[in-house]
Amino acid sequence: MGTELLPWVFTTGWASGINAYLVVLMLGIAQRFFEVSQVPAVLGRTDVMIVAAVLFVLEMFADKIPYLDSVWDSVHTVIRPMVGATLGYLIGHEFSSLEAAFSAATGGFTALAAHLVKAGTRAAVNTSPEPVSNVLVSTGEDVTVAGVVSLAFLNPWLAAAIAAVILIGGAFLVMFVLRKLKRLRRRYDEWGERHGIAPPREESTRRPPGDDTERLPERRR
Repeated sequence: MGTELLPWVFTTGWASGINAYLVVLMLGIAQRFFEVSQVPAVLGRTDVMIVAAVLFVLEMFADKIPYLDSVWDSVHTVIRPMVGATLGYLIGHEFSSLEAAFSAATGGFTALAAHLVKAGTRAAVNTSPEPVSNVLVSTGEDVTVAGVVSLAFLNPWLAAAIAAVILIGGAFLVMFVLRKLKRLRRRYDEWGERHGIAPPREESTRRPPGDDTERLPERRR
């Protein structure tokens, strides 16, 4: 696969993991009206653009409703990587079959990684009771995808670098938030045990029969 197409495959794969229909629609517009050579001609077809536009509108609303966005993400766990792999294959299909397969794999795995980061972020955001956070996060994702894909038309390597930074940073953010939520849940369980709201944990309350020794306090983590 030509090195000039590698950043295109990575960028479109990352963007597909966040909003696949927006990526397909933007690439279709670029091919149809601006004749961008890197974009496969099939994406500029009228039927492809109409379907992508309709699905993008549906996702734009579903992605901003708490908990519905997580359901939507679950459904798209397979769809987004498939779109990323398909775009990768279409971008690299003019080369040998081995290079086309590598291009498809790169786009698919990148899309899957971006999707998992997105889904993890949304699961954390849904812990807040208000819908404002979902709207802000979803809008920010759409704007970021549109900006990075647009930049790829001018400077593919810079766009790929930005996508990589966002992907890595998002993964670390999700792990950090999940650790915080795990600690918060543990503290809540301990508080519930002290006030008799939650049942005591078996490992901390049960004693062997005939064991009258005083239980040592557990060391805090």
